[in-house]
Parts: sequence; C-alpha cells; structure tokens
Amino acid sequence: MNDPVTVFPSDPGLPPPVSRPSVRFMLSHPAHMIALGFGSGLSRIAPGTAGTLWAWLAFIALSPYMNDARWMVLIGLSLPIGWWASTVTARNMGVLDPGSIVWDEVAAFWLVLWLVMPTGLVGQVLAFGLFRFFDAVKPGPVGWADALFHQVDPNSDPSAWRKAGFGIMLDDLVAAGCTVLVVALWRFL
Repeated sequence: MNDPVTVFPSDPGLPPPVSRPSVRFMLSHPAHMIALGFGSGLSRIAPGTAGTLWAWLAFIALSPYMNDARWMVLIGLSLPIGWWASTVTARNMGVLDPGSIVWDEVAAFWLVLWLVMPTGLVGQVLAFGLFRFFDAVKPGPVGWADALFHQVDPNSDPSAWRKAGFGIMLDDLVAAGCTVLVVALWRFL
C-alpha cells in the first residue's frame, strides 16, 4: 500500500502538516468531521476499515427510514460533499491523500450496500470483504485511480487540493464498482 504523499506548505503562515489528526483537529471544522467519518478515521489501526464499518452500521441504522429514492439522494449528496470535505481536510493537514480521511469509504460502501441489497448477513460480509480487498490492495483500475492525483504540486498547481480531494473519492468509487461487479457475477453464475 502506498504511503500518503506529504506536502510541506511553502507559506510560513500555514500550519505544518498533520500526520495524525486529533479529536481537536476533527472538531475544528465541519469538513474535518465529515472527512474523518465522524471519528472513525481517527482509528490508529486500519482507519479505512473503521470507516467502512462505520458506513455499514450507519447504513443499517438508516435503513428503516430509507427507500431507494432517499438512498439515491443521500449517496448523491455524499459524493460532492465528500469531495469538498476531503479537499479541505487534506489541505488543512498538508497531505494529498491522508489515510485518516475515510468519507470516501463511507460514501462508496453505502453505494455498494444500496446496490447489493436485499441480502443477508453473509452477502453483506462478502460485500464488505470484497470492498476492503479492492480498496486496500488496489488492483488494476483501483490502483490507477488511486495514483491519478498523487503527483500534483500545490506550490505550482492552484487546483492541486481540489484534484487531491477528487482523487481521494475516486479510487473508492472504482473499488465500489469492482465490488458490485464481482457480486453481480457471483449472483449471475
């Protein structure tokens, strides 16, 4: 797995990069709260897995109040909001793709669950395992999407942080697509 790319701000007025966000950092801006998955991204062990578990629990908790149209709206809104939150949080951390940003896992796994439901616990565990595999190992198109904006330079590219935020969201959406494709093939065969 690739380490996040750290960018040290050239502006002396900016704070130094944040390698591990704290609760205080999370609470300092609404974008941080969203991007850090309402605290799940603060996990010291496997924050992406913690964010995906949070997404799964939130999906189950919200399901009694949701229908397809509501899920479509929620997931549809979570993508541009996640892009914004990831952009702001990555910029404020000074890191192009911090592992503690987990909203990408949340939005992508909601999409996976919405598309594979109805399914029982075994199907949900399979979807979880496949999604975590694609997100962590990053085979093929997931790896391409992950690396797409890792080389942007905020010192020379004024839209570097927006690109980084988009890239943060993109690789998990590709991982979600791969997961749904495998589940669909499994159901078909």
